[in-house]
Amino acid sequence: MIDALYNGISGLNVNQSALDTQTNNISNVNTVAYKADNISFADMMYDNSIGKGSTISTVNKDFTQGSLKATNNSLDMAINGRGYFIVKGDGNELNYTRAGNFRMSSEGTLQMPNGYDVQGIATSQNEIKSNSADTIFTKEYSNFVGSKVITDQSNEKIETINAKSTDYKASATDDDIALSGNNYKTKESKISDVEKILSTYRTELSNYSLDNTNSVAPTFQESTVSYNKDLLINEYSSISININNVKIEQEFTNNATDTLNLLSDKISAVDGMTSSVDQNGVLTIKSLIPGENAVIKDAKVTQSSEDVQLFTINTTDAIVGSGKARLDSLENQVENLLTEADAKYLRITNTIDSSNPESKTLGDIQMDLSKLNLSDNPFGEIEVDNGVVYVKQNDSRFAVGKVMISSFISEEGLIPIGGNMYSKSAQSGEPIFVNDVSTIDNKMLELSNASLADGLVDLMVYQRAFEANSKSITTSDEFLKTAIQLKK
Repeated sequence: MIDALYNGISGLNVNQSALDTQTNNISNVNTVAYKADNISFADMMYDNSIGKGSTISTVNKDFTQGSLKATNNSLDMAINGRGYFIVKGDGNELNYTRAGNFRMSSEGTLQMPNGYDVQGIATSQNEIKSNSADTIFTKEYSNFVGSKVITDQSNEKIETINAKSTDYKASATDDDIALSGNNYKTKESKISDVEKILSTYRTELSNYSLDNTNSVAPTFQESTVSYNKDLLINEYSSISININNVKIEQEFTNNATDTLNLLSDKISAVDGMTSSVDQNGVLTIKSLIPGENAVIKDAKVTQSSEDVQLFTINTTDAIVGSGKARLDSLENQVENLLTEADAKYLRITNTIDSSNPESKTLGDIQMDLSKLNLSDNPFGEIEVDNGVVYVKQNDSRFAVGKVMISSFISEEGLIPIGGNMYSKSAQSGEPIFVNDVSTIDNKMLELSNASLADGLVDLMVYQRAFEANSKSITTSDEFLKTAIQLKK
């Protein structure tokens, strides 16, 4: 009878614990990424085959993935598959969470609502190309040149190339007239040259982002024509050449040298072309666009409508090139032509390398562009693509970090510490990076996997079990009373 009392008490205790566990599940049915607790009972010791009550065997987390819900928050993330976000808590210890309801802190870092910083691989030191001492985009760089995200075949190395310039239309001026005949450029032709090279550069930048495996350096087309200056003797004389089916002609002016110089200046006014003439009348025409060929023909001097003399054009065609070498050559010309237009050029390439993550040092993900020395304006529109965090500022897009996720051999060994977080233990083992097998969905949140319906049913079961155990105690008490009264 005494044993029966203790059996009933043990039943009350375990069902009370089961009630506590299930009410905790119900209270967290709307908690982001909450994992439900499952409680298991076990019988206790036996004496002559008679049991001595029940006890709690285990309380295990159900680590199955909860359903995903779309949100409008650009910083919300959900892990699709195994793994946990890594967060840095007080004392710089690392904790782990499935809850991806992140925010931007006042310091610009990616954080949990409790202020713990999300850990990942930050962007590396910036690579700079500039024709000035500037190393950061300022308001002065108002003209967009190009922006692209470049990834390697494994998608583990991400480069963002961003290039801008100052206002070349405002800064360009005519060359000194003393340069007539020697690659002379007007303000308008400088602007046209810049716009042509920018268009070509942007196209090649897009091509390079799709295929960056090959690399062949381009060359420039160059053509020479040896005109006979003795044929340019009076106002009835003219000189001409045809470039891309457009006839460029210059009538006799003052003398043969001036006439050739003026023809050369007209050729230099053609988009993407430059021309010079030496004292012997040799005209040299060069393309300013690497890899681009022009059709140059019909070099002639006309002394009258019926007296025409043609001259031989010697042309070395350009090699188009491909890949990084072609892109670099085009960028050099972008810089050169902007310099000719008295404009500044700045290109910043920043890189995130997540290959061999075990060898990398995890750190905070900074989203303030001014603190990353990318722009003097800290703000931008934040985008996330499978854990890679981008900050878009006008037409420029910067990759600033990659959120890393890790998993454990035994998730059941993780220790819940509250705040939607876990800590590792000897039973869980060390964390293993799983970005290559799991994905991170942006503008999504993982919901709780606790079932309200199952919880309510379990509550009724535990309630009835509690009542039954309490009844066993009162029944044992009645037996005791009867036994005590026997001696009377």
